[in-house]
Amino acid sequence: MHLELWLAFVATTFFISGTPGPNMLLMLSHGTRYGWQPTLSTMAGALTGLALLFTLSAFGLAAILAASAKLFLLLKLVGAAYLIYLGIQCWRAGDALDEPNIRGDSAWARYRLGLTVALSNPKAILFAAAFLPQFVDPRLAQGPQWALLLLTFFVIEAGWQVAYAAGGTRLAAWLHRPGRIRSFNRFCGTAFFAVGGMLALARR
Repeated sequence: MHLELWLAFVATTFFISGTPGPNMLLMLSHGTRYGWQPTLSTMAGALTGLALLFTLSAFGLAAILAASAKLFLLLKLVGAAYLIYLGIQCWRAGDALDEPNIRGDSAWARYRLGLTVALSNPKAILFAAAFLPQFVDPRLAQGPQWALLLLTFFVIEAGWQVAYAAGGTRLAAWLHRPGRIRSFNRFCGTAFFAVGGMLALARR
């Protein structure tokens, strides 16, 4: 792969991954609730979910979603409903940072939640199919290029997830004053509502 093309991919992916979305909001929330180290299991689940989505994209599901408006609509509405459900749970958490309803009371539960949130966005499949191929030079060997792009993507994605979780950990100390935890939970809930709403309204 040409160095200039790879650097363009790095710059673009850096900003795309850093944009607050379902995965990053979850890392911020869990970083605040449990600390950044316990949130590593949440990150592992989210990265597993992205890997599964990219694998499905490689096997042609992206083309199916692009061709089938009904299937894409169904999947995105299910994903949006799940994100809105998480928003409701955050609102219901009130003044608790470790509300059991958030289902993060074990490493396995956090892993499952990260996996589910990552899988809830069908647009990630289309992202893998429409974005990544733009940086593949058809004149060169395909395998090494894809391997480099995917490795780069996951390194950047994991770096941002750690940053969001660490930011949440730092935020936790500030939250231990009356009313701040409730405000934070409602902020996270509203953010999940917003992302879920945008996903529901988004076109293919």
